[in-house]
Amino acid sequence: MSQANELNFKGKKTSEKISENIHIFANDPSLAFFRIQEHIRKVLPAILEKRTEVLSLQTSLQGHCYDMEYGVQALKSIEKSENSFHNIQEMIKTSIFLKQQLKYEESKKRTKKDSVKNSVYKRFSAHLALDLPDLPDFSVVMRDTTQRMETIIAPVQGRPETTNPPSSSGELQRSHTTLH
Repeated sequence: MSQANELNFKGKKTSEKISENIHIFANDPSLAFFRIQEHIRKVLPAILEKRTEVLSLQTSLQGHCYDMEYGVQALKSIEKSENSFHNIQEMIKTSIFLKQQLKYEESKKRTKKDSVKNSVYKRFSAHLALDLPDLPDFSVVMRDTTQRMETIIAPVQGRPETTNPPSSSGELQRSHTTLH
């Protein structure tokens, strides 16, 4: 009988262990799902917050990328316009040089006129010992003559040198006679 009791005891123990394992296998997936559900409830709000933050950063980053691409294109167009800036710089240098030449020529003419006036006056006054009567004002006549000469000379300067200037001896004669 002792063998029968022992066999009976071992059979009960084995059936209990099998029953316990079946119970664990049956309830273990539901416990796992409960743990997963609990974890999702705790972590989901933080994940959603991070997702919205990432999306806003993505749109911001995309905007910055567009700005950067626009800036790169602007720099490339500036590099392409280097030739234009160089031409502008050369034109400015040339215009400054020409302006300086004009100023120099004007000052040279002005000093020459002043020196000629002074020297002619000095020479003339050195030889005269008498007082001259008041002479009439010739500025109006001189102005008219100057205007006539400019109207005669201006069309001639605009034409090429191969053409002959129109004969204006009558105009020249008239202005010469007006002065005297």
